[in-house]
Formats: sequence, structure tokens, C-alpha cells
Amino acid sequence: MPHFNYAQYADQIGLNGIRVERSEDVGPAWDRALASNRPVVFDAVVDPNISQLPPHITLTQAHNLFSALAKGDPDEVGVIKESIKEVLAGLVPHGADK
Repeated sequence: MPHFNYAQYADQIGLNGIRVERSEDVGPAWDRALASNRPVVFDAVVDPNISQLPPHITLTQAHNLFSALAKGDPDEVGVIKESIKEVLAGLVPHGADK
């Protein structure tokens, strides 16, 4: 997705645009979105290196993601590193690091 302020654009066309740039603002932003009396565009700015993998992923889905990244995504290395960390964290039982 291109870098673009979708919330600002939503406001310009009569929707309720809500942009979130800090994690501590997510809760209040959801409160505003759910209380809105019109359609909402929830524009959350996120770290591009955070994994795109769903919690329960098939080997085919993982293969497709990594194939797409290999075709020229500028954040490929960061996404792959974060994805591997997330998968490994899911394999280690909670509390094992204590």
C-alpha cells in the first residue's frame, strides 16, 4: 500500500477518518470508531517489518508470502526475520523464558 493518509482522505469525502500512529492511541481510536454515526476508515500506521503471517498458517500460505517478498519487497529481510521470530515464539511454551 502506498504511504497515504487514508483517514484524512476519508474525512474529505464525508466519512469518519481515524488515524492511529502510536500504540497507546489504539483503544481510544476504536472507541471513537465504534461510537461513530457514519462509516469509518481506521488508518493505522504500523511497522512494515512486523510479520504478515496469520496465527495458524499453512505451509502453502508461508511459501506464497515468502515468494511474494522475494520478488522485490524492500522490507523483505525485516519481514522474514520478524516472521521467523514469531514462528519460533509460538513453538516455545509460555513461561519457558522465566
